[in-house]
Amino acid sequence: MNKVSDYHVAGIIPARYASMRFPGKLLAMIGDRSVVRRVYEQARMSLDLVYVATDDIRIFNAVKDFGGEVIMTSSDHQSGTDRCAEAVKLISRQRNVKIDIVVNIQGDEPFIKPEQIDLLTDCFKDEEVQIATLVRKSTPGEDIFNPNQPKVIVDTNGNAIYFSRAAIPFIRDYELKEWSYRHTFYKHLGLYAYRTDALAEITSLPRSPLEMAESLEQNRWIENGFRIKTSVTEWESIGIDTPEDLEKAKIFLKMFK
Repeated sequence: MNKVSDYHVAGIIPARYASMRFPGKLLAMIGDRSVVRRVYEQARMSLDLVYVATDDIRIFNAVKDFGGEVIMTSSDHQSGTDRCAEAVKLISRQRNVKIDIVVNIQGDEPFIKPEQIDLLTDCFKDEEVQIATLVRKSTPGEDIFNPNQPKVIVDTNGNAIYFSRAAIPFIRDYELKEWSYRHTFYKHLGLYAYRTDALAEITSLPRSPLEMAESLEQNRWIENGFRIKTSVTEWESIGIDTPEDLEKAKIFLKMFK
């Protein structure tokens, strides 16, 4: 099993069938493989222990059919983080293994790079790190105002201060079109890793005001005193949120090969 300073690491892919904009997207095909299969196989290039955690029998059977590890979880979870927390408990009992670090891998990002997972797990070489995530520096002229692409500000030690759907910080004395040229903004990629005890703690917390305001659960963790270590990746994530995204992914696959 992959280790980081003697810590056992498990990758968990939360996988729902329901999606407002694209139901069943994880079972949609990109070339000869489904979206969730591509995510699973990319993750397995980095981690020895990877599970899909789902509440839908269609996804469960699809993963079983391609030989992947999969576990059924409750349909009541509000987030992928909550599903990961249940899954790690079930997997630990079923396999009789102690899992110390959980990597939460988005099920709709079929081209996730193993190097990104490695970059994230490397954060836990620091014993003080409880939660980690990836960010990417924006480039001059890039769109920083899309609310579907959260931004984050970090302190001098690389810990997240705040996540927002707005472009933060506010660049005073310059027009909006100049902001990306006047400051380096950090875009958040939705890949997380947690120590298992921290995962249990954050999923037991009630929803917080900043979380509800932005609809970003990571703000709940910060509000409750947890530090989130960030690591900078050069690669942008490619998510499948709509049928149009799927068509773009099929085109990208030809380049990816």
